[in-house]
Amino acid sequence: MKRLVFLGAALAVSTMSTGAALSFEGSSLVAPDCNYGGKISAIRATDEHTVTFTMCAADPAFEAKAAFVSFGIQPSEHLATVGTTKDILTNPIGTGPFKLDAWNRGDSIILKRNDGYWGNKSPYETLVFRWSTSGAGQLNELRSGTVDQISTLSPDDFDAVKNDPDLQFLPQSGPNTLYLGMTNTFEPFNNVKVRQAIAMGIDRQRIVDNYFPDGSEVASHFTPCTIPNGCAGEAWYGFDPVAAKALLAEAGFPEGFKTKIYYRDVFRTYLPEPSTMAVEIQSQLKAIGIDAEVSPMESGEFIGQASAGNLDGFYLLGWGADYPHITNFLDYHFGKDTKQFGASIPEIHEALTKGSSIANVDEAKPVYEQANNAIREFVPMVPISHAAAGSAARSYVKNANYRPFGAKQFSTVDPGKDTMIVMQNAEPISLYCGDESDGESTLVCTQITETLLDYAQDSGEVVGGLATGCEANADATEWTCHLREGVKFTDGSAFDANDVVASYAAGIDVSNPSHVGNTGAFDYFSSLWGLMNAPAQ
Repeated sequence: MKRLVFLGAALAVSTMSTGAALSFEGSSLVAPDCNYGGKISAIRATDEHTVTFTMCAADPAFEAKAAFVSFGIQPSEHLATVGTTKDILTNPIGTGPFKLDAWNRGDSIILKRNDGYWGNKSPYETLVFRWSTSGAGQLNELRSGTVDQISTLSPDDFDAVKNDPDLQFLPQSGPNTLYLGMTNTFEPFNNVKVRQAIAMGIDRQRIVDNYFPDGSEVASHFTPCTIPNGCAGEAWYGFDPVAAKALLAEAGFPEGFKTKIYYRDVFRTYLPEPSTMAVEIQSQLKAIGIDAEVSPMESGEFIGQASAGNLDGFYLLGWGADYPHITNFLDYHFGKDTKQFGASIPEIHEALTKGSSIANVDEAKPVYEQANNAIREFVPMVPISHAAAGSAARSYVKNANYRPFGAKQFSTVDPGKDTMIVMQNAEPISLYCGDESDGESTLVCTQITETLLDYAQDSGEVVGGLATGCEANADATEWTCHLREGVKFTDGSAFDANDVVASYAAGIDVSNPSHVGNTGAFDYFSSLWGLMNAPAQ
């Protein structure tokens, strides 16, 4: 078996027999120990159709995470060649129901049906993605019939769509959060009293009442309450501009300060009108003495700079649930290796590490109370809202509804013609979603690359994907995944356990030649699994 063992900054390779299948040379990814701070001790291709994940501690959320698109599987040979260059960003090879045909920069992405797909094939041949940052622009195109479905609908247009016989309203039930971020490595945000003053100085109720549709709510915690333990602990600060100004003065800013509000001008479920929202926040900050310049940024640059913790002012961002577990919200944003809010806060990330290993929701509750209270105390950001959301499609489109978790899978949709055109909110940053976190990229990736497990269309429950299932040992420290046989990638190569090891290794091991990606941050791998061999912080 080809074995990749981490020794400092180098890889040592040896060959061993699997015993179970002498003709199969399986690879493995093994950390020398778990002192690197991550969750995975080893990933082994134990035979052609079996992969075993050995964890550093119990990981009850393993299945939910393994179904997320960022952990999509590509051929090991493809990763060893194209994956070592930026060509991987525009050349995905997957096992999914569609394959990339063309990316016409600035205009569209064209996918073609994968006629060799192992599962239920798409009823139509061509899937086209276009984009518009304007909710009104998307709706106009839908009404005119130039597109068949849109990603996001402005709250002001919900009733109009519901009353239009040519259209269908599509509610989106996935939990989400809008927040105002700050980076604590920049002044004055390195002062916790300044951050606490901001927490009290934002009228979040006014924002929800004026800019979000019925059914939206003010965020009492960062994680929506529909996620177990999401609302454990104390509720967020109430609006108190007098106290906010007093605390700013106590922090040394009696006259306030000047800064910026960064945002990407992309229409999102959690942020329907970004420029309007930025101006509203600007006005509210002005009332407590803070002069904030509104500063829009290009989408890809904004995401990259925010993730790296390089934004020196406020920024508007949000989150939609990828999978139904609190680790998706908290570990991604506040874990030890997360750079978005600046220096990590031990009072938060140590509780998260403990909580992530507890399977029983009731047993985990005190730990998440501790974590949520620490988030409230240290204010890395201000949670604003959990939005009700919706999109729309032409009336003739069948099965257009969204699933509760995971990006929409368009092979289950039937437009009643050979081509379906979808309009989303922005152009994808890349099509290698191991190193992307924007919804526009992951929506397209979902059509092309598949994961070990998947989310059910109706319930959002974890179901089989490229693996028929993954089973845990008694204490959830080892997960064994049984792979489907006879599956092929769209380049004609056969899918096996080595492809799983290679795909995870490309994301987890920073010394791996294929650990290139777009920015090299691999945020989901870092926050949800941990990076092996990561350089000292």
